[in-house]
Amino acid sequence: MTSEKNLVLEDAQVRQKIRRMAYQIFENNFSEKIIVLAGIEGQGYALAQLLEKELLSISPLEIITVKVTLDKQSPQKNEVSIDVPLEGLKKKSVVLIDDVLNTGRTLAYGMKPFLSIEVKKIEVAVLVNRSHPRFPVQPNYTGYELSTTLAETVEVVLGKKSAVYLH
Repeated sequence: MTSEKNLVLEDAQVRQKIRRMAYQIFENNFSEKIIVLAGIEGQGYALAQLLEKELLSISPLEIITVKVTLDKQSPQKNEVSIDVPLEGLKKKSVVLIDDVLNTGRTLAYGMKPFLSIEVKKIEVAVLVNRSHPRFPVQPNYTGYELSTTLAETVEVVLGKKSAVYLH
């Protein structure tokens, strides 16, 4: 069975969404000196890196970008980790980032390391929100709202030629 790929956002549109999200993050964190961009391993981390680049070009913020590693299939069975010492993130504002918000499970478990230290706040940024909430996670920053069925899948490609596809 071949799945038909429908282009939802092309490269220029993806870049425009990321730039707009960066401006929103800056506006909501204007008084901060340092913010933490915590990308979920894979496309979430790639999105965090792209947001970091945009934020550095439009703001004086110092950015700490970290990778959040977890087992997306069964996050409760394995440790959720980040690639920097937690101590350095105390009393900072954290933006947890993933490419697609479907049920909210990955992002809910992705918050776990940050709940063990005192942070100012945790916000959520996603490129695509599919709006099938099963966990109490709502994005503060959304690139694109996309109504889908549970059977459909969203593919995000980030890189030299970024795109969002619906299968």
